[in-house]
Amino acid sequence: MNSPRTKLYRDKHNAKLMGVCSGIADYTGVDTFWVRIGAIALTIFALGPLAIAAYIAAGVLLNKKPPHLYRDAQEQKYWQGVRQSPKRTAREIRANFRDIDRRLAAVETHYVSSNPRLTAEIERLR
Repeated sequence: MNSPRTKLYRDKHNAKLMGVCSGIADYTGVDTFWVRIGAIALTIFALGPLAIAAYIAAGVLLNKKPPHLYRDAQEQKYWQGVRQSPKRTAREIRANFRDIDRRLAAVETHYVSSNPRLTAEIERLR
């Protein structure tokens, strides 16, 4: 996946400190509140200084999120799904195309069968 939409960024727009937690939340699709609570819990109960050092390192090493990475919330949700499960997303896209193809065939059939002038024109061309 080479798209810039599949990378982890710092999200300075929704940041409280350096934007690491909001970037992780954007990347995973989890609410920012829960990511921040998890980071605080990890710092207090488990890793302490190591978690703080990891947060600072991530804040320094991660690139800022480009300002117009997604057009809208629906596109953002789509790319979060791609990052979480690329195979499932590919299946969903194939299913959507099959559905579109089926509906288009139904429209074509309806239009051709209910339009005698078009049917006569097609027959005349044969």
